[in-house]
Amino acid sequence: MTQILMPKATAVWLIDNTALTFQQISDFCGLHILEVEGIADGDVAGGIRGADPIANGQLAREEIERGEKDADYQLNATVFENDSLAKRKGRKKGPRYTPLSRRQDRPDAIAWLVRNHPEIPDSKIAKLIGTTKPTITAIRERTHWKMSTINPTDPVSLGLCSQIDLDDVVRKAADKKARMDAKAEKDGSAALKPIDETVPEPAPQPQVEQTLESLFKSSGDNS
Repeated sequence: MTQILMPKATAVWLIDNTALTFQQISDFCGLHILEVEGIADGDVAGGIRGADPIANGQLAREEIERGEKDADYQLNATVFENDSLAKRKGRKKGPRYTPLSRRQDRPDAIAWLVRNHPEIPDSKIAKLIGTTKPTITAIRERTHWKMSTINPTDPVSLGLCSQIDLDDVVRKAADKKARMDAKAEKDGSAALKPIDETVPEPAPQPQVEQTLESLFKSSGDNS
């Protein structure tokens, strides 16, 4: 099965616009069936705008029609040449250029990234969608002038970055966080003192020695 670009956004569109089964959508998009069901229920992919696979050339309309008529039919994706993806690896690093028509969507994308992937540093968000650190900080601190109208939305569905680039940034940030957490846990455990050094010894209790004779004497005096 050819890997689908923007699988979650594609699944959103197929759920909303076709009569395909969840299993067919799961197989086509490469998602787990429970994830597709979660998208349909609104529990997964919140804020992701549907991506039309017919419009972007990933699926023929005839394939959808066949799938709607036969629940056992497995959709066949349009095969792409991946030359353009290979060329991307050799491109120069630097801020991403964002078309003017898309720049107004960047606050929505930043809000989505901050909410769903807090592990991604601001420098990576800035490079991923072509924004600035002050803008990201303002949205993190909820002081941005558009805060009341911002609607967190997946940057892939907004066309601000590719699913491949987003997945790459998320993976690297998650790996870095995991390494830092492991290092912190290791350093913390090494700093723990032995239990005999951390738990104070109990204070000595006064010894009470009272013989049977003294008890009788005390009883006789009271009488």
